[in-house]
Amino acid sequence: MINAPIPPHVDPRKLADRGITLTGELPLSDFSRVCELLTDTAGLVRVAFEFSRDEQKVAVMQLKLESEVRMICQRCLDEAVIPVSGEYLYAIVVPGTEELHFPQGYDVLEVGEEPLDLLALIEDELLLSLPIVPMHPPEECQQPAGLIESETSKNAVTRSNPFSVLAQLKRDPNV
Repeated sequence: MINAPIPPHVDPRKLADRGITLTGELPLSDFSRVCELLTDTAGLVRVAFEFSRDEQKVAVMQLKLESEVRMICQRCLDEAVIPVSGEYLYAIVVPGTEELHFPQGYDVLEVGEEPLDLLALIEDELLLSLPIVPMHPPEECQQPAGLIESETSKNAVTRSNPFSVLAQLKRDPNV
């Protein structure tokens, strides 16, 4: 097992042959595309890579990541701390390999002769893990001051179902 720092580029097939595990923490500020969506770039991303070979001798890479990010809650418009995590399982293949030969559960990652950019992969997965609409949990969130529920919505009049006429027509054998 190798502990931090996570190297920026690796040859995943060689690491899979040796059964290497890489773990470490990276500053959130290293991921510029993710930081564009955040209110604060302070914090760390905890990352673990496990390289191995499966039963079919395919190079496999498992990625686990977790972090906490700060984004604007779209319900109350205050800053929210949102936990982000994910586990991913990749089959490392040569470009052009058919995906039909792999067991389900693998994401196919095509890697040619050039080294794999681990930092770009982490950033891509972080981006995909971010919520589309960030919000606090409902019990922690307060509505903005201008959005107080009005009296008319509390005492709303119940309306009849407009399709009840169709239900009556359906029951009538003469129609």
